[in-house]
Amino acid sequence: MRNMCVKSIYVCLCLLLSLMTVSCGNKNNKNVKDNLETNVPDSVIVEEPQPVEPLVLYGIEVDNYDMIDGVVKKNEVLSTILSKYNVSQSKIYNIAKESSNTLDVKRLRANSKYTVFVSKDSVPTAHYLKYDINKIDYVVYAFADSIYSYFGAKETDTIVKIVSGEITTCLWDALIDNGATPALADEMSDVFAWTVDFFGIQKGDTFETLYQQIFVDDTVPVGIGRILSSSLTNSGTTFNAYYYDNDKYRGYFNENGESMKKQFLKAPLKYKRISSGFTYKRMHPIYKVVRPHLGVDYAAAAGTPVYSVGDGVVIGKGYDKKGGGNFVKIKHNSTYTTLYMHLKGFAKGISVGTRVEQGQLIGYVGSTGASTGPHLDYRVFKNGTPINPLNMNPEPVEPIGEDAIEDFRKTVNYYELLISDL
Repeated sequence: MRNMCVKSIYVCLCLLLSLMTVSCGNKNNKNVKDNLETNVPDSVIVEEPQPVEPLVLYGIEVDNYDMIDGVVKKNEVLSTILSKYNVSQSKIYNIAKESSNTLDVKRLRANSKYTVFVSKDSVPTAHYLKYDINKIDYVVYAFADSIYSYFGAKETDTIVKIVSGEITTCLWDALIDNGATPALADEMSDVFAWTVDFFGIQKGDTFETLYQQIFVDDTVPVGIGRILSSSLTNSGTTFNAYYYDNDKYRGYFNENGESMKKQFLKAPLKYKRISSGFTYKRMHPIYKVVRPHLGVDYAAAAGTPVYSVGDGVVIGKGYDKKGGGNFVKIKHNSTYTTLYMHLKGFAKGISVGTRVEQGQLIGYVGSTGASTGPHLDYRVFKNGTPINPLNMNPEPVEPIGEDAIEDFRKTVNYYELLISDL
């Protein structure tokens, strides 16, 4: 009896332990299940590949084309270029016809660059032609389906640069020697046209110019932007010029806010040398008599443009039978009148009564009348009396007013900071 009780108790304990084990196991399984349900996302997100944007150049999706660069050869025309890429003569004729409103294909210049866009088909055929007008501007002739053409321009970058140096021969050479382009010499001559005679530049003169250089494709220089500031020392005198623009005042001014532009240009043309100056006694090279020469002779090549030195009205034009040849006479105000003689011809639109502006083309250097060679005889009259043009000191135009002078000085300081950082 006692053994049966012990056995019963043992069985009960085993059953109890078994139930506890099953219960604990179920609890652990539930925790695992809960953890799995917690960690597994409701849905799996699969990122779809993003579409690749087609490469577009000059308004053309170029992925479907081979791009073939070329240079227009001497006497080469559109048909000789496109016929190599399976373009029919009839289509070439229509291209030439339809492009007359943009750039006529007959005007393709030798040594100009172009790019042909040729299809990647079993029979490669040209569908577009991009022709470079210059380093920035281009025209595209499209003829894949319909035929049309359009202008475009390459994106440019502008970088501020500085150049300085000492002149040993001429400004042009000095700029080249210091890494600048010849175009900068023309820009500088325009800035100082009223104050500096560039044919009076001497060895030892110095310059420093802050300017904008324009690039395409980041590395190819294509031109000069604006000169921001420039300093030129000529014969011991330093001239400073700063560009300023606030809508009311615009142009180049010196450090005091006085305009670099004056009533009259320093000279009416770009000349080689002064062949004869202002004098009351000169042996005339043709008549061989001593008589006054009340002007300045500028030796220059025939056809050199001649410009009005100031705003005014043409009061005389024609042929002077007394030796002056073709001439133009301009009245600028109640005080000054200028005369231009020995002209080869006159600019279009120049006639008595024509109002002209400073720097406007009025004629061309020639050798008409009593002349031994091409030159301009330039004369200035003050209140009707001839004066030496080289001794003129005309008044500058309107200076910067008190309402903007402080802002102008801030601009000057900014330019000077740029110079110190470059």
